[in-house]
Order: sequence, then structure tokens, then C-alpha cells
Amino acid sequence: MGAGDLEPGQLLPPMRELAVELGVNPNTVAAAYRTLRERGVIETAGRRGSRVRSAPATTGRDHIRVDVPEGVRDVSSGNPDPALLPPLARAFTEATAQVDLEPVLYGDVAVEPELARIARAGLNAAGVPDGPLAVVSGSLDAVERVLLAHLKPGDAVAVEDPGWGRTLDLVPALGLRTVPVGVDDEGPLPEGVRAALEAGARALIVTDRAQNPTGAAVSAARAGALRAVLREHPGTLLIEDDHAHGIVDVPLHPLAGVTRHWAFVRSVAKAYGPDLRLAVLTGDTVTVDRVRGRQRLGPGWVSRILQRAVARLWADGAVDARAVAAAYGERRDALIGALAERGVTAHGRSGMNVWVPVPDETGAVARLLHAGWAVAPGARFRLSAPPGIRITVSTLAPKETGPLADAVAAALGPAPARSYV
Repeated sequence: MGAGDLEPGQLLPPMRELAVELGVNPNTVAAAYRTLRERGVIETAGRRGSRVRSAPATTGRDHIRVDVPEGVRDVSSGNPDPALLPPLARAFTEATAQVDLEPVLYGDVAVEPELARIARAGLNAAGVPDGPLAVVSGSLDAVERVLLAHLKPGDAVAVEDPGWGRTLDLVPALGLRTVPVGVDDEGPLPEGVRAALEAGARALIVTDRAQNPTGAAVSAARAGALRAVLREHPGTLLIEDDHAHGIVDVPLHPLAGVTRHWAFVRSVAKAYGPDLRLAVLTGDTVTVDRVRGRQRLGPGWVSRILQRAVARLWADGAVDARAVAAAYGERRDALIGALAERGVTAHGRSGMNVWVPVPDETGAVARLLHAGWAVAPGARFRLSAPPGIRITVSTLAPKETGPLADAVAAALGPAPARSYV
């Protein structure tokens, strides 16, 4: 198998037949199959036998993008508006000056005390349960570390569908299986979550606000319904991603604390700049201890210079969250309203993206590109959800809203309202 002689999907011989062929005890073959299954090399489906698993994708969705020709307006990137990002020079100057006076050395604490203090105050105010803190290199780094802290290859993870493309790639890259859960404007559908957990999913990943790509935000009612489902499955590993902290004006309704193992991640990339690879992670003691322990064996810690700079940005109120949220909200609502006037249904309750269900994703993307607009193909964000396109409104000027809505309506043609569930 290691030589590549067996193709992905190829059926393996029954264990007893292979034992006879090799002249070994059936228990030896059973142990070998078990090891391969645990390492994610093969998968077993009861009486249908065992098959070679496909190689995990590492960049499977990165190629599903539009190359933006010169002269075409790019509304596909998912990036924040640079004009709404704060200046960083002062914070980093002060952080490096402090390091000159107090160098950070091997064996020092991994989490900057001032960053921890401010982060914990914010988490307490948002209703996130108390727990130890860790600092990691962004939301996706946190998700990966938490999954590896508890799961083994072959385990199933319930993910939002449509959902963040990087997460949909990360889960199989870790040797885990994705189980899609539908979403609407209020977040993951409780019946979908229940079905996934009853089918054996060991973990659930939820985006609390500004869900990518749909803009969904978990409402108070939806949070209550999801907590009720999770109480029925207390062994579920719950991971919550609050990547939009600082750019949204909808309240947070966390789910954390219902299950035995949970993690809540709050990153700074969207509000302060994508190059600030930092997120604060809290969770139950076992989960955070495992993340910290594995981190010590790898990078050790996230730069304390970076942590100090972020702490200063937070302390100084460098980002006016209300103003940023209002700016994105005006652009998002303007496009959704303009599309509605043209008979096109679109979604975007929070954040900087608008999701438009379409009957023909490839055709819509191509026609919009021909009309001068580059949008993100929905295939980057879907497992089994219906097709759609994602439009990033972060830099959309008021004068562009009407022409873009015209182009989308023309690309879709007359059609009834569609859902993305």
C-alpha cells in the first residue's frame, strides 16, 4: 500500500481471506487493518468491507477561484477594507521598545499578561464561560490544534454547509471526515446538527457571526435550540469561531460550556489586518492544556512582540467596532436591497460577504466575469448545499451597487426565490 500499488477506493480483501493468503493468524491481519484505519489510510463500512481512502486534500479548494483579468472589478477576495484597518506602527514601536527593556527568553510565559487580561474581560462580557487561555496563530490554527487534541483519523466532524472553504479542506487533510450541516440566516440548523451527532460526528464547528460565505449569525433563539441538541450529546467536541469580533454589530450568543470539551476562538485578522496571525483561544482545562502542550513541542509560542502590539491596539481602542460594523452593514444591506428590487434573493445578516443562491454556478460566474465582475464560485464553500456565489462587499462603493446588482440579475435571469439550505 505504501508503494502506491493500491488505488484510492480500491476494495481490500476480507481479513480471513488475506490471512490465509499470507499464511498468518487472522488476528494479525485484524490488527493491521485496525492500525491502517486509525491512521486514516483505509475506511471500513461494515459488511461492505474496507477500502483505501483517498489521499487527504491539502489545497483542494484553492484552485476553485476566478483569475481576475485587468479591468475586471474583484468582489471575490473576502478581504477586509484596508481603509477600515487601524495603523499599526505605534503599537509595534511600543511593543518592540518594551522588548528592548525586557527581552522575552526561553521559559518565559507563553501568553502576554496584558493581552490575557483584556481578552478575558471581553470574553466575560460576551458570556463566554471562564477557562484557561492560549494564544495561537489565527482561527484555522486554533481549529486544527483543537481537533488534533481530541480526535483520531477516521473520526467525523460536523461542519457548516456552505462553510469556510479552508475548514472544509482542513478536516480531511487531518484524516477526519466531514459531515455537512445546513445553515440559514440564524446559523446551523438544529435538526441537521442532531442528525450529524446521532450519526456519530464527534465534533461540531460553528461560526458565531459573519459566517463565511453566507453572513449568518447565531441568534438567541437558535443558540438555545443548539444548546438543547448539544445537551443530548455531552461528549461532542464543540469549536466556536468568532473571527468577526470587532467588525459586527450583532450580539454574540455563545454555545460554549454545554459539552465536556469545548473551545472558543477569537481572532484579530478581520478587524486589525490579515497579517496579524493571532487568535485567543479559551476552552475547558483539558482541551487548552493539550493545545498548549503540543504548541510547546512545535513553535513554542506566538511572538510576545505581536501579542504586546495587539494588546496595545485593544487597549487604545484602535478599531471603532460600531463604525466598522456600520460601514460593512451599509454596503451589505445596499446590495441585498438592490438585488431584491431586481427579484434576486441574497443573504448576508452580518460581516462583509453576501451569498446569492444561483441555478447555474459556473454559468453565473462566467457571465459576471464577462460583464466586468469577479465573484467567488460557491463550490469553494459547499459540500452538498445548492450552488451559489459569494460577493465581498467590503470595498463596494455606493455607485457600484446598482451596476453590480444589474449584472447579477442579468447573469441569473428570471427565477423563483432560492434557499441555500
